[in-house]
Amino acid sequence: MTRLAARLGLELPLLQAGMGAIAGPALCAEVSRAGAGGTLALYREPPARAARLVREVAAATSRPFGVNVIPEVTGPAACLSQLRAVLPELPRGGFVTSFGLPDADAARAVRGAGHPLVVQVGTLEDAGTALALGAAVLVLQGTEAGGHLLGRLPVDALLAGVRSRYPHAVLAVAGGIATGRDLADAVARGADGAMAGTLFVPAAESTAHPEFKRRVVKAVADDTLITSLFEIGWPHRPHRVLRNCLTDTEDRAPATFIATTRVDGRNYPVPRYSAVAPGDATTGRIEEMAMYCGRSCARVTALHPAAATVARVRQEYESARRTGASPPNTTRGVRTSTTEELHRIPER
Repeated sequence: MTRLAARLGLELPLLQAGMGAIAGPALCAEVSRAGAGGTLALYREPPARAARLVREVAAATSRPFGVNVIPEVTGPAACLSQLRAVLPELPRGGFVTSFGLPDADAARAVRGAGHPLVVQVGTLEDAGTALALGAAVLVLQGTEAGGHLLGRLPVDALLAGVRSRYPHAVLAVAGGIATGRDLADAVARGADGAMAGTLFVPAAESTAHPEFKRRVVKAVADDTLITSLFEIGWPHRPHRVLRNCLTDTEDRAPATFIATTRVDGRNYPVPRYSAVAPGDATTGRIEEMAMYCGRSCARVTALHPAAATVARVRQEYESARRTGASPPNTTRGVRTSTTEELHRIPER
């Protein structure tokens, strides 16, 4: 058992990413029941609805699960309101993941409620700040990952730097994880586990739009790219997405409404270049929306229930650990995130 599994009470040292529009109660509960770290996306959920969703997951699984907050999207005050609503509902053994650094009040609220704080970072500096805030686990996101990017380093370079500076920290990696062999390799290189997002997009319980799922299953690594196009609602943060007609042209189309998404019985318009991913309640020009996807998509090849995916990863992981995972390789991340891509990532 790795330190990540022991710290969070998991059978498999794998966390499911808290992806907005994708990681709802059904996916979170199914991943949790399968022995990995299911995570419920709170994104911009109002506090009362967020609490209701947590109760729904808690009723569906007795195993540990987490909730995910995004302080830089909600703002510190709204993030704290979400946490104050959900922490009393989060069962003992539950955890909180923060995409990016939370502020001191949010970190204090999580720790005060007795739940482990898991912070996802993309730089060595932010790793130190997160530990100072009391993070029990760091998730180190490399540029191979799908979604919004917190730094400019491939995952192996970031892992090597953080492990060297903070040898006793509990570290998970994010970016490039789609199989049990990937997970075993990460552990062999000094991680305590991993977080995966792209792996779970096509899951039966995922609330991603069917076209989003289909495209992830069909994609290979070079079908993804890093861009800053989908910035409405989440500016100044580069992101890795699947290529589409907007990313493949230099001409910018008008930011008019192209889709509608339904949440809690209400319809919300979605403009072109919105950061919102297409969910199963989205209608309209789905092909023009942001479909976040990591370079691991080449190894995500089927639409399976989440439990089957976790079982397959567990079997591969245990087999790889018995036979010996790949030795540490500091150039691996550079090969999976091209030098040209890294130079194109905008500074914040």
